[in-house]
Amino acid sequence: MATFLHRIGRAAFERRRLVVLLWALVLGVMGAAAANSSGPQSSSFTLPGTEAQRAYDLLAEKFPASNAQGASARVVMRAPDGEKIGAAENRKDLEATLAEVKDSSGHIDQVTDPFTAKTVSADGTTAYAQVTYSVKDTGLTDHDHTGLDKALDFGRDHGLTVEASGNALTAPEAGMAAEVIGFALAAVILFLTFGSLVTAGLPLVTAVVGVGVTMTAVTALSGPLNLNSSSPALATMLGIAVGIDYALFIVSRYRAERAAGHDAKEAAARANGTAGSAVVFAGLTVVIALGGLAVVNLPVLTTMGLCAAGAVVVAVLVAITLIPALLGFAGERVTDKARKRFPFRFRAAKARSEARSVSGRPGLAQRWITCVLRRPARILVLAVIALGVVALPATKLELGLPDDGSKAASSTQRKAYDMLSQSFGPGFNGPLTVTVDNSDPAVAHTGSEEMGKSLAGLRDVAAVSPAAFNPAGDAAIISVVPKSAPSSDATKELVGDIRSLADKVGAETDARSLVTGTTALNIDVSDKFSAAIVPYLALVVGLAILVLILVFRSILVPVKAALGFLLSVLASLGAIVAVFQWGWLKDLIGLQQTGPIMSLMPILLVGIVFGLAMDYQVFLVTRIREAYVHGADARTAVEAGFKHSAGVVTVAAIIMVTVFSGFVGGDDAMIKSLGLGLAIAVVFDAFIVRMTIVPAALALLGERAWSLPTWIDRVLPNVDIEGEKLTQTGPAVPSGERPKDSPAHDFSGQR
Repeated sequence: MATFLHRIGRAAFERRRLVVLLWALVLGVMGAAAANSSGPQSSSFTLPGTEAQRAYDLLAEKFPASNAQGASARVVMRAPDGEKIGAAENRKDLEATLAEVKDSSGHIDQVTDPFTAKTVSADGTTAYAQVTYSVKDTGLTDHDHTGLDKALDFGRDHGLTVEASGNALTAPEAGMAAEVIGFALAAVILFLTFGSLVTAGLPLVTAVVGVGVTMTAVTALSGPLNLNSSSPALATMLGIAVGIDYALFIVSRYRAERAAGHDAKEAAARANGTAGSAVVFAGLTVVIALGGLAVVNLPVLTTMGLCAAGAVVVAVLVAITLIPALLGFAGERVTDKARKRFPFRFRAAKARSEARSVSGRPGLAQRWITCVLRRPARILVLAVIALGVVALPATKLELGLPDDGSKAASSTQRKAYDMLSQSFGPGFNGPLTVTVDNSDPAVAHTGSEEMGKSLAGLRDVAAVSPAAFNPAGDAAIISVVPKSAPSSDATKELVGDIRSLADKVGAETDARSLVTGTTALNIDVSDKFSAAIVPYLALVVGLAILVLILVFRSILVPVKAALGFLLSVLASLGAIVAVFQWGWLKDLIGLQQTGPIMSLMPILLVGIVFGLAMDYQVFLVTRIREAYVHGADARTAVEAGFKHSAGVVTVAAIIMVTVFSGFVGGDDAMIKSLGLGLAIAVVFDAFIVRMTIVPAALALLGERAWSLPTWIDRVLPNVDIEGEKLTQTGPAVPSGERPKDSPAHDFSGQR
């Protein structure tokens, strides 16, 4: 691998203009395809194989006239304090408001009359109208959204309290604030690290190219592949983070190779062969983790994972081809000489070969690794206990799907949700839909009658609507309004009671009954994830361990890496529960509403964190193994490898944290929680697991850490990620310069 990437790096350096031109061409072609994209992303959510999804599919098949796929809105109107909505003046204003709603868009099919449809509250103060559209929410234009907003304002101007909910409302702008914030902070960190605008600019430029290619490709494919609207945010988040990090590792290694006496071309090639090899295998573990999300068999999760995996693949390709090319253009401006013009520097980032800083005192990395190696057992136990304590809240994890009740208190959707809950009961916002069907209409009618009678006798049922049949008479819909809120335990128990009743009625009448609705979806999602998490972890962790065995030629090191990942992800889940469920420090991140964690988030977090954890494992332990392979004893290898890699891993982790933290300020609940979870997970994994637990464990294991059964050693190919073959040739020294000792070979206690 090292020699192959060495050749790629040398070729890219020599033909740098061609490489830059090819990437510009790829970006242009993808941009043109995105501009001509046939459709926007989908906001649909499906759960194949679940009862809730089967009921939804039955509704679409048997009741096509209901246009379940069309956009909809619910306009809620309340009379002034002390007045009734049915009073002459208020009713006139209500009708005028609904007329404005009807005229707000040419896509509106129907606007119901609250008095005819009997959707007026028992106290007579509040009413709502159902608005249905002939097109999906993604087919609505800005004119449609603006028209509806103006219609709502019309009612407010006439003294009514008017709010609305539904997917026909103005979609939140997909701003780039999070990306800009994270990118800007990363730029500052890189500049302080290198003290050079050119050196700091290289990772930023390549990240922009990688994310640009990924996002234009996602946009171009969004229509044909029906990609989910959350996919671009995740792909951007990861694309920026890993794009900068991967480039950072190669650029840092290039500077070290130049300091060792190699000319620019050879330094770029060697950096690509060593750090580039680590980038390839680190990226491979991330791709495995994200691609493995497909085993859950949840379309939205699969598309998000594949889009993010694509962003990582592009970031790897950009790093090993475009970075060497740009290094060819940069010349001496990337070397350590360039930073002498700047008096300030981010000392922790500098990859040093010296054991001491210029002040004569040990550097931060040296002091830390000395502390860890002095008492490795004690440090290891303390770190594990600390992460275990942070992980404790994860035992109280509650999953759910977001609804209008989880939106910001200032939003019209949340206000409409609260108005309906106050006037019609807490269960009104989460009605359950029971479908009854049989190919024989007589059986369907018998089953519907029996279900309707039995449903009314269940606990926590506020109302049961009469069965509504389709024209063929072989399917019926029964709406059940619970007494309790959608996310309450009582409503969840009611779903279980209805499903038990459905089995009983089905056995008696031969009519099939299914339940769907928000709470039913939540239950099915939780069950689906619970069933998928074990095979998912087995697949991803198993494949990644095989990759790491190939990289490190060790059994214990990959197993230890996987165990460290479990600590990181459990601790990050514990932090998320404490913030998003319990409300700890919620004001600090602008969280207005606590509640269950988005169902997709934990398994998505597991996949991403595992990939990132293996990133740092590869980057850090590769340098330790490199020292060991080149002659250092096990303990010295840990110390030497840590000193060479800790600084750049620290900067990479800080950059990832800043990028992910930028997404915490967003409005999307899942992206907000995912951004915080990833930022916390990187802190835990990079600084506690990889920089504390890993060196402590390696020191305790000693030579055993690098042992491999002979029969496995014979079978495995030698990928040479440490670049051992590259060290067989001496440095190409520029004329008039005296070569320095290569940091990779400066060890005490050689074997």
